[in-house]
Amino acid sequence: MTKKIKKLVIGNWKMNPETVLEAKKIVSEVKKYTKNIKKTQIVLCPPFVYLSPLSGSVSNKVFLGAQNAFYETAGPYTGEVSFNQLHQFKTSLVIIGHSERRNMGETDEIINKKVISVVNEGMTAVLCVGEKEHDHNGEYLAFVKNQIVLGLKDITKKLVDHIVIAYEPIWAIGAKEAMNPREVHEMGIFIKKILKDMYGLLSDSIRIIYGGAVNEFNTEDIIKGGFVHGFLVGRESLKPKNFSEIIKIVDKTN
Repeated sequence: MTKKIKKLVIGNWKMNPETVLEAKKIVSEVKKYTKNIKKTQIVLCPPFVYLSPLSGSVSNKVFLGAQNAFYETAGPYTGEVSFNQLHQFKTSLVIIGHSERRNMGETDEIINKKVISVVNEGMTAVLCVGEKEHDHNGEYLAFVKNQIVLGLKDITKKLVDHIVIAYEPIWAIGAKEAMNPREVHEMGIFIKKILKDMYGLLSDSIRIIYGGAVNEFNTEDIIKGGFVHGFLVGRESLKPKNFSEIIKIVDKTN
């Protein structure tokens, strides 16, 4: 990494846990296990229904994020939650364009509207990108580039500090093994090139994190060999000890 910027570890709880008591317990334990963390931003992204009861549990080290939201401010949108409504729950970051959302029908156009809405509310947008298949012909490179360019359309240079790119190869999500650190590094270089073409030197402030089968056993290899700024963690983020170990490894890595 050419620029020292704060590392980031995000826990994407997806549609878990089943009760608010379990949710509070996870937050409490993560805070306990990570009290000595100094260089890493920790963000927990629970389901919407837990944001309110958890908003009083955030600290100057553990923050709340959301897994999604709708791009309109208010109106007749049954079942949706707007980005500006998230502010009252101390939400600092929003995951956008996760592959599971894309599988539900979200297009690059919709994702772009959400990115714009998030950064305009002063929050950080975590734009998820990643290919379904790591083909030998290199077609996945054009696919990922298209996701980034379309997802960040109309995002000006003034707003780049509110952008994070989460590279999550779809084939690695929920898999037994994560992507090879060398390949993570290669993709990171490719993504940085795209961002530099879009934003010049200001692109150095955009954090690139990795997601896909991250655990406490492969974290060190990926953070050192992949040269990423952190992780987007799925299932392991529901296990406070494991998740905290990932954070500790990230925090102690230069």
